[in-house]
Amino acid sequence: MEWKIAQAKQRFSELVQAALAEPQPIYKRNHLVAFVVEADLFQEFLEWQQRRKEKSVADVFAEVRQVAVEEEFVLEIASREDRSNPFIDDDDVFVCF
Repeated sequence: MEWKIAQAKQRFSELVQAALAEPQPIYKRNHLVAFVVEADLFQEFLEWQQRRKEKSVADVFAEVRQVAVEEEFVLEIASREDRSNPFIDDDDVFVCF
């Protein structure tokens, strides 16, 4: 149900009861101004919003990549050819490619 502000004021208990089932939009002159939602849904939203503010591992790697580009840093990775590989070194192992 859509509520006008005057309706929401006059029938506040009904508005709150309806919000337990689904979010209730409130309009002022045909413009959406608010939603009334159940407390658990709002709490989930606040937790999601907080998690979104925290940096992810991907964000940190993106920052490191940007610094590397700005500093013209190149990471040299050693060749792995000198490491033993039991799957290739052992004659008894069958490897299918």
